[in-house]
Amino acid sequence: MHAYGVSDVEKLLRLPRSTIRALIAAGFVAPARGARNAWQFSFQDLIVLRTAQALAAANIPQRRIVRALKDLRSRLPEEMPLSGLSIGAIADEVVVREGGARWAAESGQYLLAFESGPEEGSLRVIDPAPARAARDDSAGDDTLERRDSAAALAAYDAAIAADPGRVDARINKGRLLHELGRYEEAVRTYLDALQSGVHDALLHYNLGVLLDDLDRKPQARKAYEAALALDPGMADAHYNLALLCEELDQPREAIRHMAQYRRLLAGG
Repeated sequence: MHAYGVSDVEKLLRLPRSTIRALIAAGFVAPARGARNAWQFSFQDLIVLRTAQALAAANIPQRRIVRALKDLRSRLPEEMPLSGLSIGAIADEVVVREGGARWAAESGQYLLAFESGPEEGSLRVIDPAPARAARDDSAGDDTLERRDSAAALAAYDAAIAADPGRVDARINKGRLLHELGRYEEAVRTYLDALQSGVHDALLHYNLGVLLDDLDRKPQARKAYEAALALDPGMADAHYNLALLCEELDQPREAIRHMAQYRRLLAGG
């Protein structure tokens, strides 16, 4: 396990030595001792130190910081994962992303942004994996999709040709193309549906997930907002919008959507 000295922590986290000492004295980290009794910090210590400093700067009570960091530390990997790691927060929920996985720890309203890798001077940020597109189950089961995707796509095309208003067939065709990695075909499928006059919250939502996956963030936001205009109770759209607005540097909108997401879950 790689160890970091005090000078490394000062460089990586841009924290003065006095702040590092104060955070150690407050019990946020307990670094090991190396040669000549020098402090030796782990990767976990770096994350906890930076998080503690950010929370303290946001005037979060120390007792709450300790509680949040205890849970955070128990979940952190011992070393920087190859897939990267990011820690961010929306409203009062901390979101930790490791590769495609995402989990939460208690905390306050702040955002930590690190770039590249520890050896290069700071910590690396990765983008969140977008939520999966949803299936319209009114079209029946997905046995054919799992057995023969080409036949399933042909069946959806036949259904659309027979009835252009078949929203379920258009949604499931777009989602299946997305899952198959045929992204531009999936985009055209959803846009063709919209141009033909088909408007459905799930269709807009799936388009948003797809555009998010393609890193077309402003367009993805419009698609999620269109979904919510048709169905304000679509919790997943609020959650995805919260993450997206945070990436677009619109924290107030991110907080608003995360709060609504939680209200919907609490009431659900």
